[in-house]
Amino acid sequence: MNKHAQSAVMFLLGATLLHAGSTDLYLRYVKAGLRPLLLLSGAVLIAAAVATLWYERRDAQAEHGEHGERGEPDHGDGEHHREPRISWLLALPVLALVLVAPPALGSYSAMRTGTALQQAYGYEDLPAEGPLRLGVADYAGRAVYDHGRSMKNREIKVTGFVALDPAGHPYLVRMALNCCAADAQPVKVALTGTIPPVLRPDAWLEVTGTYTPRRTKDPVNNGPIPYLKVTSSRPVTAPTDPYDETWNK
Repeated sequence: MNKHAQSAVMFLLGATLLHAGSTDLYLRYVKAGLRPLLLLSGAVLIAAAVATLWYERRDAQAEHGEHGERGEPDHGDGEHHREPRISWLLALPVLALVLVAPPALGSYSAMRTGTALQQAYGYEDLPAEGPLRLGVADYAGRAVYDHGRSMKNREIKVTGFVALDPAGHPYLVRMALNCCAADAQPVKVALTGTIPPVLRPDAWLEVTGTYTPRRTKDPVNNGPIPYLKVTSSRPVTAPTDPYDETWNK
């Protein structure tokens, strides 16, 4: 691929990164905190593409001038070999990044990966009154490692997507990121109590319930999975950012 083609591909990739970073598309690939780096990378690629093209044209004009001063015939660009057109297929993955946004990882990945629950250094104080709105990882961490001390006898609301194990047991799940979707790992909460009669995997639910000391082990990695005793639930739309990062902050 010649310099002009390289510049075009770099410019296209940079523009794609800027497009993804300026919309919610980037949340399908990386965590929210990496947005500034994504925008910076796009700007650098575009600048590099423009600089490459400028230097290429400057060198070509200089070479043309030298031939003219020597009185040598100008054969144009005959010294350059034509690159195979198939090399432009390298641009297809870049276009796919914009045209085909991948769905967020869901129940299929969650039930084939062990829970990534980690013990936090500490837990923030919870409001003294009203229902507790907790993330899946926050509830799971407090239930397992804090033994539910701050949640006993409190109404709790947790939102996540539904996953079912081979036996049909329901879980509420959020996928957590270290960096990007490629390293996403699930944090799971098993559900008991008033379970809806029909649950569809990957459907998003807001579950209202109470803490219970009951636990189970993840069959994939034997990690701890706490239960939440459900009193009611309602379907909700998927959030703009489907990945839960609170466990890694």
